[in-house]
Amino acid sequence: MNVRLTWAQPEDLVGHELRQAAQDGRDAREIEERWYAAGGAPAPDRAGTSEPPASPRLRALAGRLLDELALLDSPLAADEPTGLDEIVAACPHWPGPADAGRAVGRDRLHAAWLGRAAGCLLGKPVEKLPLEGIRALARATGDWPPTTWFTARGVPAVLLAAHPWNRRSAPTSLAENIDGMPEDDDLNYPLLTLLLLQRHGRSFTTDDLARLWLDELPAGRTFTAERIAYGNLLAGVEPPETARRRNPFREWIGAQIRADVHGWTHPGDPAGAAAQTHRDAVLTHTGNGVYGAMFTAAALAVAAGGESDVHGCLAAGLRVVPPHSRYARAVRLGIGTARAEGEFDAVVDRLHAAYGDTHHWVHVLPNAALLAAALTHADGDFTRSIGLAVSGGWDTDSNGATAGSLAGLLAGGPDALPEHWTAPLKNRLATSVPGFDRTGFDTLAALTHQEALRP
Repeated sequence: MNVRLTWAQPEDLVGHELRQAAQDGRDAREIEERWYAAGGAPAPDRAGTSEPPASPRLRALAGRLLDELALLDSPLAADEPTGLDEIVAACPHWPGPADAGRAVGRDRLHAAWLGRAAGCLLGKPVEKLPLEGIRALARATGDWPPTTWFTARGVPAVLLAAHPWNRRSAPTSLAENIDGMPEDDDLNYPLLTLLLLQRHGRSFTTDDLARLWLDELPAGRTFTAERIAYGNLLAGVEPPETARRRNPFREWIGAQIRADVHGWTHPGDPAGAAAQTHRDAVLTHTGNGVYGAMFTAAALAVAAGGESDVHGCLAAGLRVVPPHSRYARAVRLGIGTARAEGEFDAVVDRLHAAYGDTHHWVHVLPNAALLAAALTHADGDFTRSIGLAVSGGWDTDSNGATAGSLAGLLAGGPDALPEHWTAPLKNRLATSVPGFDRTGFDTLAALTHQEALRP
């Protein structure tokens, strides 16, 4: 038997780390030459593992090279710290303390849960597809940019053969077969955050989160940086080293998709939300990967407070990110491009020209630029927010989920969301997180509300 574990084989990690080194400005040319001279291959383009498996000799070399790559200094390190104190010191406009007594209502949280689910579900069938495939499939049914669920009805067979739906998601995420919210890591992680707060309150530590994952999160439900960190925990590596050891995915999108509940439970308190999600993010991520979580939590905290529009939320998110970091530049690029272009397809084309050849589709930077652009262009409209976020490709379900979360909060309640997005969810979600399978979104809103009220 040959078990090929995705996002974990050393021979598959080297290519990703070489790409990350290039993005960081680290000089890895000598290591790269040794890797390819020994018969090593680039990282898989879209999948998590390559075929065929590497020889024991090549796998051993991959491990050694990963350790050598970790020792290379990055010229960008001073502008992209990971420690919270250093991040705060790098942010000249770090938000002040929250006003006392700010609260978030259950209805607003209900809309946030529904919005996150709907946006995620919209993106699931086209996850991993190239941009031209997403556009072709939607245009074949006359729905571009998307204003409702993707469907195979009316799509020519030749087009479906050229751009097949995501294999695992298609049976539960097309218009003709949606029956409640299927399991997805973009919903599993908010559930785990809720469980974390229930058990440990706002004073939880990164170690508390690590133990929770080992107790309640199936290893097979983790991907990219989370899978590496999980394996590191099992090997006895302690946080925050879990985020650094042989982890080329530490600046990908995983921490950003875990930030929502931290933001939802800090209404009007972007600094508190960012600081809390930092303790979550450093289990698995560094630098820009951590900033993605902090930006998202801060923006959602402002939205939960109910006193800002989407543009104010995005501005608040930028205040907790070091302004000279690549993440801040990506968000500013997304916002600026959205303001400059009347058609969103033109926005997306410019962002793909900037990032498409250099970054993996799950990396946090292109997705940050796209998310900021979609939210800016949609100007608070729920359908446009999730539709535009998914229409830009890359990590479609994650971007749709975060866009839906923010737009749902801004909408203010479940009745403000279009019924064609919420009715198929049938007020239930599937999950492998213990205690939450088939739970209703109204119940989740009530449980989240309890944590938002907790001192």
